[in-house]
Amino acid sequence: MHVTALAWWLTIGGTLAVLLFDVVVIGRRPHEPSRREVTVALAAYVGLAVLFGVGVWVVSGSTYGTEFFAGWLTEYSLSIDNLFIFLIIMSRFGVPRELQQSALLVGIVLALVMRGVFIALGAAAINEFSWVFYIFGAFLVYTAVKLASGGTNDDEDYHESALVRWVSGRPGTTTKWHGARVLVREGGRRLITPMFVVVVALGTTDLLFALDSIPAIYGLTKEPFLVLTANIFALMGLRQLYFLIGGLLERLVYLSYGLAVLLGFIGVKLVLHAMHENELLFLNGGRSIGWAPDIPVWLSLVAIVVILGVTTVLSLLSSGRQQRAERV
Repeated sequence: MHVTALAWWLTIGGTLAVLLFDVVVIGRRPHEPSRREVTVALAAYVGLAVLFGVGVWVVSGSTYGTEFFAGWLTEYSLSIDNLFIFLIIMSRFGVPRELQQSALLVGIVLALVMRGVFIALGAAAINEFSWVFYIFGAFLVYTAVKLASGGTNDDEDYHESALVRWVSGRPGTTTKWHGARVLVREGGRRLITPMFVVVVALGTTDLLFALDSIPAIYGLTKEPFLVLTANIFALMGLRQLYFLIGGLLERLVYLSYGLAVLLGFIGVKLVLHAMHENELLFLNGGRSIGWAPDIPVWLSLVAIVVILGVTTVLSLLSSGRQQRAERV
């Protein structure tokens, strides 16, 4: 895929412009967004992602267009799983509702920066060492098994990192909220506010999630430009999604299992792709019987849509039956 320097700069510039607009608007008036506000913003982000994917399809061909949509849907579905942990973090640190949007925004900015570094490192590793797909694939399969065995999401899924414990335990930390400010001066001393600790918790948590999501999307496309833009569009709407479907998340009881199947599928696809690229043969009595199969991108997109669709439907049906049983 040929991406000009202008396209890269326009993408980075557009992302910075959106983030700057959000920072100015939210920073000026921290508040709990209304349902209409988040619905309009989320629809705009989703619409932009679809238009971008269509543009890639028209300009660069159906293969790259399909790769973008597959990567975007995968990143979005994994981001939804992140929201469970974000809800737990907000609850555990007692973040006021009107400040949660500001905390999420700063966390998303940090996530974009860290994922940009991960994407660059992943692209460099893939270009230099084709066998890295074996590592990515094995790691995703391991993650899938671990995720499936963990079952549903609850408070036990989140454990404060050593960095968060160190920051929150420092003597120069205040327990009093000062709006969206992360540092304040009291009695001649500069103190760290609870907002700073929450931002660190959100940032380090997303860093751990990136260990799964970046190898997963590289299993669908090897184009760094598509990997970056899919992550940008997935993270851009994450803040609005947090407020819009907070209650719905509790009804997605099978989400972990669905994501486990999704990661397992991509992990197997990565291993098969590595075998295909390295020209490894399946042997039968010492005789070659064919090349390792390489799963096409269109089939990956179909599999992603089916897995996520079935997971959502079964989750809503199960939670609906449980709610009716509780009322009886």
